[in-house]
Amino acid sequence: MKEMWDNRYAENEYAYGTEPNLFFKESLKKYKLEGKILFPAEGEGRNAVYAAKKGLKAYAFDISIKGKNKALKLAKKENVDLNYEVGDFLNLNLLNEKFDVAALIFAHFPPNILNKYHTKIAELIKPNGFIILEGFSTNHLELQKENTNAGGPKNIDFLFSIDMIKNDFPDFEILLLEEKEVVLDEGKYHKAKSKVIRFIGKKIR
Repeated sequence: MKEMWDNRYAENEYAYGTEPNLFFKESLKKYKLEGKILFPAEGEGRNAVYAAKKGLKAYAFDISIKGKNKALKLAKKENVDLNYEVGDFLNLNLLNEKFDVAALIFAHFPPNILNKYHTKIAELIKPNGFIILEGFSTNHLELQKENTNAGGPKNIDFLFSIDMIKNDFPDFEILLLEEKEVVLDEGKYHKAKSKVIRFIGKKIR
């Protein structure tokens, strides 16, 4: 898994572009979010850099050093700072922090650690803090067959469902939870009609 991401991020081109994910951008604006924000599996940093430009203090992690290098390059270009760690999430220094927001944008972790990671991310959110999530749904596999540019994991166990999100984030008020068909235009790997799960939750305890 690490080798696959290192290879993808080693290209000069940004795999998913340098613009923020549209759903994340709109959510940040709609809820006027501020403070410290966590970006799991942030890759090349497009969303973290955008958040930093908007005045939030951005923390990110990934398993790919190539992703971190690209993210820091983008941050330097945009004249912002990122706190970015590489490694196993459960062994990172950022576990000592508390966050106002976590943004999981196509953060598809392996099924054997997914629930554990979601649970820990939820613990790191302050009361009344937010989780913003967009990821491919289990029904996205149908669209992958129609168009290989649709991107996303090809193993259904890596994909999301509404019930999974409800189970993984029980301490959050659901402000939005839906499965939606969208047309992604994010670099060369997210460029097609896709089915996604969108979730915005506010921590209640």
